[in-house]
Amino acid sequence: MSDYDVVIVGAGQAGAQTAIALRQLRYQGTVALIGDEAELPYERPPLTKAYLAGEKSFERLLIRPAAFWQEKAVDLRPGCRIDAVDPAARRVTAADGTSIGYRRLVWATGGAARRLDCPGAALAGVHSMRSRADADRLASELPTARQVVVIGGGYIGLEAAAVLVGAGKAVTLIEAQQHVLARMSGTMLARFLEAEHRARGVTLRLGTAVHGIEGRDGTACGVRLASGELVPADLVIVGVGIVPAVAPLLAAGARGSDGVEVDAVCRTSLPDVYAIGDCATHANAFADGARIRLESVQNANDMAGTVARSIAGVAHPYYAVPWFWSNQYDLRLQTVGLAAGHDLAVLRGAIDARSFSVIYLRNGRVVALDCVNATKDYIQGRKLIESGADVRTDLIADSTVALTTCLQSECRPPMRSRI
Repeated sequence: MSDYDVVIVGAGQAGAQTAIALRQLRYQGTVALIGDEAELPYERPPLTKAYLAGEKSFERLLIRPAAFWQEKAVDLRPGCRIDAVDPAARRVTAADGTSIGYRRLVWATGGAARRLDCPGAALAGVHSMRSRADADRLASELPTARQVVVIGGGYIGLEAAAVLVGAGKAVTLIEAQQHVLARMSGTMLARFLEAEHRARGVTLRLGTAVHGIEGRDGTACGVRLASGELVPADLVIVGVGIVPAVAPLLAAGARGSDGVEVDAVCRTSLPDVYAIGDCATHANAFADGARIRLESVQNANDMAGTVARSIAGVAHPYYAVPWFWSNQYDLRLQTVGLAAGHDLAVLRGAIDARSFSVIYLRNGRVVALDCVNATKDYIQGRKLIESGADVRTDLIADSTVALTTCLQSECRPPMRSRI
């Protein structure tokens, strides 16, 4: 077919879940799911964890088996990159010149791994971790590598460091900020994770800028720091965020910059064009209505459901508590809410026991929690965030007291998005 009722561009978590949700809502229109990778839709978070470690096969990463898409009459079009959108003609154009028509377009492309802007960034042996192909290339070079440098102290960098040091590699992690997870969490959690990584042999270089990557015969052999020091490396892994893949939409006139702006049901400023997942900026109720981009499975799934309901005629505004997770060594980190702008951080439990939570408050209300091996706190803390209730700060630090019993006043629910 060359024309569909719904064309979904991007076959990752957000795009695949949109197609699934449409069929769950008994939507009868024709649906195309277009992805630039040759693979069936798959989960990306395990790439830096169980898949890289060889503990989980690629088949176990598939969101649904091949037969599912056929049974649900979803036309999968893998290996197809969309380069242009014509909102007036309601058509998209692929890199090979193929033109595909739509009644409604869902843009779910996520983003590309951000590249370093420094000498040597394109050398062989310099890796990012965004796709199965990225993980496979890295895995193929690991057997002959002894020293690995990881650039970036976010989730991807920390997870990769944990897997690689567990595989017997000498790992150095370089982070430009003064602590890891600088964009996501506070210093209490960061210092704990830094200690855990150091205890297992990871060398951390914090507050350290990279000048470039040195090469020998076209292959990386070390990372040159701004100080002039050279850190030897057989492999370099770069985990410094993503660049939203939205150029075709912006060129077509969609409003946005760092991502595409969407309204409460994920519509862009273009007619009948939606954007979801990592590439969409939205007014988030749990960020006091500020416009943000969320890079998480939760956001991808919830936005997919929002768009599917809108297309199926049962529109309901996006409203979901953000949550994230990470596995490092034997640590299960679960984060719920958004800590940005907090005015108080309370430690609940004992860090030495390696089971604790950091609770973030703003104006007496819980806005986020970082929970380490503390799933009960995560579940109960989420309820506090959803309720918008004031809490007794003298009680929440006591891990023998259930968080849900620490209420102080009537609930004040977070503001719902009105954009």
